[in-house]
This record gives sequence, structure tokens and C-alpha cells, in this order.
Amino acid sequence: MPEQRFTSVWTRESKPRRAQQGLSREQIVRATVELLDDEGMEALSMRKLGAKLGAGATSLYWHVANKNELLELAMDEVFGAVRIPESESWREVTSNVAWGLRAAIMAHPWFTFVLGTLPALGPNALNCSATLCAALARAGFTGTDIDYAGAAVLSYTIGATAPEAAYTSALKSRGLTMAEANRDLAPAVERATRAHPEIHARFQESAGSSIDPLVHRQLSFDFGLLAVLDGLAMKLTRNPDMSANQATN
Repeated sequence: MPEQRFTSVWTRESKPRRAQQGLSREQIVRATVELLDDEGMEALSMRKLGAKLGAGATSLYWHVANKNELLELAMDEVFGAVRIPESESWREVTSNVAWGLRAAIMAHPWFTFVLGTLPALGPNALNCSATLCAALARAGFTGTDIDYAGAAVLSYTIGATAPEAAYTSALKSRGLTMAEANRDLAPAVERATRAHPEIHARFQESAGSSIDPLVHRQLSFDFGLLAVLDGLAMKLTRNPDMSANQATN
């Protein structure tokens, strides 16, 4: 078998429009994101994207070699939506990265399926990573600890948000709100948890709460994120070389 090589759209220069009436890379990326948002990963194909754009495959292949390259471009477009206000506080910057990434995943549920499977080497992804690394360095982390701390934040953010995004997307495809789904499931959850008194009590308390389900999930995410940041701060205080720097941030 011929050798399979790992390639990326970011390993070559972006091409201009092929002709006056040709498609630009920006047009293709926007249409790709729209198609993924509307119909999901399974619906994406060069043929379907070409039909959406009213163009033949030749116009697409001028800019990308295959579907994976389309996904790389779409992934970086989503990273571009993560807005991070400037701040000297490492906790504020790190928190903004996490919340921004959470918002991006919630708006584009397919995003989590490409994270980790394709190289995030686009300018927006690298800017996000550089901002996070700089904040953690200001906090006092050094060397590979910067990478480990960043991975802890990103792993929590993606791990906590991906199931919620998938669930929300599934409800949307059924035309249901989260409140309606919770109402429909309540009798089954009531019966299933009776054998587990602690869980049953928690369910009853939750069912009687006036907090909107979406707000509840945001509070849950914030609780976990603060726990991660507190853990990183504790890590810094246990290292004498870091603690002075951390105290000023």
C-alpha cells in the first residue's frame, strides 16, 4: 500500500479566487460552517457544499484538497468567535477562554468532533492558545507546566460542554426545549431513582427548583471552572518559585 501522509490545509499558502466569478476561501468557509450547523457532520460533502454554493467541485478543489481540509478551515473559523478581552489577570483571561470556547461549542455542536482529530494550526486557534499560554505564564507556570495547566482548562471546558451541546442539538432536532424534555422525562426519572434515595432526593429538589435549566447548566459549568482555577492557584502556592508571581495576578 502507498504510504499515507498526514497533511493540513495550513501547510500551504491560501490561493486567491481562481477567476473573477470564482469562489473565495472565505465564501467556502462560511458556507461550510452554515451547512455543519444546519445538518451536522454527516451531511458535509464536497458535492453538497458545491450545490449550496451553486458551484462545481472544481471551484472547491482550487482551495482545499478534501473534506478534512474543509473541516480544518471551519474549525478555525469557530475559534475566531472566541473573544478574549485584554487583562493582566491570569484567572480572568483563562476564564474568558473557557467561557468563549464553551459558547463556540454550544453554537456549533459539530466542533467537538473535529477537536483533537484534526490539527488546530489556523491563526485563530493559535491566537487562542497563545493567549492562554501567556496568561498561565504570567500566573507563574513555567515550561511544560504551562502546557499541562492549559490542557486542564481545555479538557474541563470541552468535557463539560460537549455532552450538553450534543443534548441541546438533539432536542433542537426534535423541536423540544430543555424544559419540555425535562418535563417529559420526569416520571421515568422519578421511578428509576427510587432505589437510590440520595439521587432521588436530589432529583426532587431539582424538579422543584425555579431556576431555568439553561441557567442551572451555566452555574454548573462555572462551579467546575472555578474549581479548576482554584486547583491551579493551589498548585502555584505550593511552588515557592511561583507563589510570589501568582500573588500579584
